[in-house]
Amino acid sequence: MSKDLYRALCTEEDNSIPVFSRDWWLDAACGDDWDVLLEEKDNKVYAAMPLYVPCKYIVSMPHYTQTMGIWFAAEAADTKYSSLLGHRQAICENFIEKLRSYKSYLQNFSHEFTDWLPFYWDGYSQMTRYTYILHGIKNFEKLWLDMSQHTRRNIKKAKEESIVVRHGVTADDFLEIQALTFKRQKKKNIQSDAVLRRLINAARKRGQGEIFGGYDDAGNLHAAAFIVWQKSSAYYIAGGGDPVLRSSGAHSLVMWDAIKHVSRYTDTFDFEGSMIRGVERFFREFGAVQTPYFVITRGKPGFMDRVHMKLKNR
Repeated sequence: MSKDLYRALCTEEDNSIPVFSRDWWLDAACGDDWDVLLEEKDNKVYAAMPLYVPCKYIVSMPHYTQTMGIWFAAEAADTKYSSLLGHRQAICENFIEKLRSYKSYLQNFSHEFTDWLPFYWDGYSQMTRYTYILHGIKNFEKLWLDMSQHTRRNIKKAKEESIVVRHGVTADDFLEIQALTFKRQKKKNIQSDAVLRRLINAARKRGQGEIFGGYDDAGNLHAAAFIVWQKSSAYYIAGGGDPVLRSSGAHSLVMWDAIKHVSRYTDTFDFEGSMIRGVERFFREFGAVQTPYFVITRGKPGFMDRVHMKLKNR
C-alpha cells in the first residue's frame, strides 16, 4: 500500500522529488529491496522517506545513488519559518520512531535537508560530505568564464586534437573504460556493474539519461560520462577515461558537452562531489559551488549482514 501511494506521488510530483528517490530509480538501483515510510492522511502524502533495505532490519544506500532521505511536501507560501521548522521536526520524529525496528541505519540526505537535530536528539551520528553544483547552466558564456584556466585549456586541447563527443556509448564500452580508470587509480570498484547497467537502461528508456563519449579520428574512446537529469537538476553518475589517452583533455570536453546538452532540460548540474582529492579538483575547476550534505547513521550492520550484502552485490 505504501509503495502504491508513493508511486502515485512520484507521478504527481514531477519535479520536487529528487531523481535518486523516484520510484523508477529505486526499482533499478534496489530491485525489490526498497520500501518507503509515509506521513499521510486520507491518501494525501505530506512527507516520504524511501529506504533501501538490502538485509532484514538494515537500511543502507544503494549503489550509484548519491542521496535519499526525507521528502517534504511544499508548505503554504505564508507559512512562518518557525512553524515550518517545527512541523518538519515533528515529521522527522515520527519517521525516527518507525525506524526503531531497524538495527542499523545509514542514509545520505539531499543538500536541501538542513536540520538533522531530531536525529541528533535521538542518538544518531552525522558526517558532512560535499557535492559540487553548477547553477545557471543555460548561460554558457558565464559558465566558460567561471571555469579555471586549466579546464578551459583542456577543452581547447581536446578540440584541437579533433576529439568529438558522441552520445549513445554502449554500456559495455562504458564499463570497460570505467574499469581502466579504477585500474589506474589502483582502486577496486566496490559498486555493482549490474546495478549500473539497470540504471543506464532505465534512464535511457525514460529519456532521462545518456552516456557521452569523447572519440578521436581513429574511433578510440578517450573518456565517457553517464549523466541523468530531470527538471530540477542533472547529475553526474559515473565516468572514466583511458589512461593511455588521458593527456588529450577529452574528459573535460565530454563534461562540457554533457552540461550544454542537459541545459535543454534543467538549469542545474550536480557533479555529486567526491572525497578523492583529484576528482574534487576536477569538479571544482568547472566553477561548481561546494555544497554540504549530511550522512546520517545509527549502529552498524553485523558481520553476516555485511557478507550477505557483498554476495548480493556480486
